[in-house]
Amino acid sequence: MTTTERGGGRHRRPRKKCRPLVWLIALAVVAVAGVFWFHWQCWGLQTTRTTAELDGLPAGFNGFAIAHLSDLHGHEYGEDSGELVERVRGEKPDLIVITGDLIDQKSQMEMVPALARGLAAIAPTYYVTGNHEWALGSAAVKELKARLVECGVAVLSNQCEILERNGGRLALAGVDDPNGYADQTTPEELYAWIQENNPGLFTLLLAHRNERFGQYANAGYDFVMSGHGHGGIVRLPFVGGLLGTDRRFFPPWTAGLYTVGDSTLFVSRGLGNNTTPFRGFRIFNRPELAVVTLKQG
Repeated sequence: MTTTERGGGRHRRPRKKCRPLVWLIALAVVAVAGVFWFHWQCWGLQTTRTTAELDGLPAGFNGFAIAHLSDLHGHEYGEDSGELVERVRGEKPDLIVITGDLIDQKSQMEMVPALARGLAAIAPTYYVTGNHEWALGSAAVKELKARLVECGVAVLSNQCEILERNGGRLALAGVDDPNGYADQTTPEELYAWIQENNPGLFTLLLAHRNERFGQYANAGYDFVMSGHGHGGIVRLPFVGGLLGTDRRFFPPWTAGLYTVGDSTLFVSRGLGNNTTPFRGFRIFNRPELAVVTLKQG
């Protein structure tokens, strides 16, 4: 019935009035929640823990924990990077590695000493360059390397160091980004030198560029740690990374462990977002402090 009787007469029921204010408030709440969620996706630091089972790993390095930082792009988590440093400290790593793109603007050079000193006080810390440091020019790279060394961080520029633990030995190698000097030692030449001087020694390579894993595997490196891919910018369930830093869809090797032949790669999703619009955000791909524990395969 659409009418009622009252006092012998008939009248229509009043229609419910729409409430535009309620809808506006609801939309505002959704918008604010969306902004907070997007900010959390871009800057909500996440610690991930991965076990890498590696054939040929020396027994002395079984259980060796590595804190892997990459692609910070000058971002500071807390004052003087205090939040990030404390997160690393809480993981009690045996080794800390930084695989490039620590900064991408010269003004960000000022954040380096506090972070470098904080990390070096926790565990031996090693650094290799990324493409963004070289984009600032060779003079800036030279200054950055000098600051890191002054603060206790070892810089590997197409070099290696022999690490020893519980009677085991491995070669920790690091290569400069391909954006560096044209006549620099190649990864293949570095591997050949290692094997010539230490035949059969297990090799762990630090190299910024994840997409060059095929080259590193063909060279013979046993384990590679890289960044650069930013986790694929947007990560889709059951698919993985959507966008490559080379602007290609569905790039390979964007996050986690991969194997090619006898070589294994671990890729960090990175800790920051650089200043270009294409890579200045993250979706389902929070910044990552990765902790990788080595285990004999």
